[in-house]
Amino acid sequence: MSPNRSALLVMDVQKGIVRRFVSSVDALAPFQRAAAAARASGVFVIFIKVAFRDGYPEVSKRNKSFSTISTRGSMTLSDASTELHEALSPRPDEPTVNKLRVSAFTGSDLEVVLRAREIRALVLAGIATSGVVLSTVREAADMDYELTVLSDACLDADPEVHRVLVEKIFPRQAEVTTVDAWASSLKASR
Repeated sequence: MSPNRSALLVMDVQKGIVRRFVSSVDALAPFQRAAAAARASGVFVIFIKVAFRDGYPEVSKRNKSFSTISTRGSMTLSDASTELHEALSPRPDEPTVNKLRVSAFTGSDLEVVLRAREIRALVLAGIATSGVVLSTVREAADMDYELTVLSDACLDADPEVHRVLVEKIFPRQAEVTTVDAWASSLKASR
């Protein structure tokens, strides 16, 4: 993987989602290490978040997950729950991409950003493994990206679902590794 043709996607690490999945900020340490390794090696870092317009014009009543959110009145662009968690702040040259569905690609300009940078390989970290990570792996694989999933920089409410995904499902379409192993491979390629 060429660092200048790669991007680390830090997905859905926003206040409202972190609050639901993380009991201690220490759980975000792998995400922080991944961002630091990417920056040190010239891997482009992109932050992805989900947020809707006020009034939820993009949410269908037929969408079971998102229609529930719209009835609670949260996850809008102006709501604090959609702000990136303070433990992971983008640098001025690192874009934040807003999406409107589970996958990082759906309802976002992510593909345009990746094409502009001629990115060919994606490294994925996110919350939840069974949500944004799974959906993005599937879509990105169909788009022919080279994929790496950082297993310890993915969190899920169900540890068994996380295990099955990283051990059995993701390896069919992505390399699955830890943040430290990935960081070491970046250092070795310099």
